[in-house]
Order: sequence, then C-alpha cells, then structure tokens
Amino acid sequence: MLVSVDSIVGSTPREAGAKMLITAEQQYGTIGGGNLEYQACRIARDQLELGEAGGLQRFPLGAGLGQCCGGLANLMFERLDPDSDWSRAELDENPIELYLFGAGHVGRALVRALADLPVEIHWIDTRDDMLPENPTAGVDAICTDSPEAEIDAAPAGAYFLVMTHDHALDQRLCEQILKRDDFSYFGLIGSQSKRRNFEARMRRRGVDPGRFADMTCPIGVNGINGKQPAQIAISVAAEILQVYDRAQNENQKDNKIVAAMRGES
Repeated sequence: MLVSVDSIVGSTPREAGAKMLITAEQQYGTIGGGNLEYQACRIARDQLELGEAGGLQRFPLGAGLGQCCGGLANLMFERLDPDSDWSRAELDENPIELYLFGAGHVGRALVRALADLPVEIHWIDTRDDMLPENPTAGVDAICTDSPEAEIDAAPAGAYFLVMTHDHALDQRLCEQILKRDDFSYFGLIGSQSKRRNFEARMRRRGVDPGRFADMTCPIGVNGINGKQPAQIAISVAAEILQVYDRAQNENQKDNKIVAAMRGES
C-alpha cells in the first residue's frame, strides 16, 4: 500500500505529498512518525490482508491520536502492483538533484550527511581512486576527464557544489555553471578571499559580474564555524535543505494561486 499525505490543515508532522510504502512486513519512507504513522501502517496492512483497494481517510491530530500537533491530515491509501519497482525517488515527490564535484574529505562527509534524505547525488571527480567502487543507493559515482560536460548535461533546477582538489578546476567549473541560468543552487567551497580572487579572474575572462550573486561562497549556514569535514558537511547540507524548502513553499503558493484562479478548492 502507498500511503500519501493528500492534504493538511494546521500543524502536522509532514507536508502534503509525503509518502510511505507499506508491505506486510516492511515500511519505506515516512509520513512523520508517531501514532498517526502507526495507525496508518495498521490500516494499510489490514487493507492488504483483506484485499481492499484503499481510499481517503481523515485523521484529526488531537486527543484521539494522542498527538499535540492540533492539525488534521487526510491520508490516501492506494493498493499497488506488487511487481512494480518503487524506488526512493518515487516516495519523495521532488528529490534534490545534486551535482557534487570533488571526492575529498568534505565531499565524502557530505555524501554521508545526505544519505537518508531525498537527494540524488551525481558525485564527480577526475581521480578514479577517490570514488567508491560500490556507491550507496542514490549516489552515481562518475570519474571523468571532462567534468564540465556533466554540468551541461544536468537538468534544469539542479543543485551544484564545487569542492575539488584543484583551484584551477574549481574556477573552470564555476565558469561553466554560470553559463546556465536555470539551476536551483550553486555553492563553491572556500573563503571570502577565494571568492574575491575567483570573481576577479572570471571578470577578466568575460564572465558577467552580475552573475556572481548566483554563486554561494563561502558555503554553509551561519553559526556553524567548525572546520572539520563533518561540521562543514552538516552546515552545507542544512543550507541545501533551506534552499529546497523555500522552493517547495513557493511552488505550493503558486499552485494555490492557480487553483484559486480556476475556482478549485
């Protein structure tokens, strides 16, 4: 059974669109945990056992469920073909498409930090011995002498992170990324000094200075100042999620406006 948060009112554990897959013995994904998820799993398994098709059910998150959120969640239960290939990307409606350049200490720490999140990682390096032979699920390890080509092949809305072992390569990648105007995020590891040097060099090479505002450098959220790879990775992962959440919120607002213009509820 596929269980989806169809719509919400007020405060709820997860947003509309969140999904989880329930089998007779396993669970994949989450709709927020707690008693809501427990009851949804119980109902889904009962429906599986009885051969029911599913349907929409209403869950007030108050005294009845023992949750203090106070909102309301409408959950859709859908019976699926057991032979279907339901991947993590299908449970997460809009996964982040991240192009990570660099397999050094910070790159490896970042891949670990993002392991359980809805992120599809294209992990790119020019050094074959730096990339894992058997990457984890959701990670595509790419060794190439032409990393710029991966930038050109990335879809609109992609997230780019540049943190290679070579400053000259970093700069080439920055220039290639700034030729695009359809990415969601572009981060470059380094200090303000590195940023100023790169901006000066790229300006001399004809890059429009107006594009520099689209480059985040230094990277990471404010308040985490540690220099250990794991600390940097957590800070950068948080920044990426902030960008993603803002985009999702804007999309929801746009959808509500369109629905209102069409006279939909």
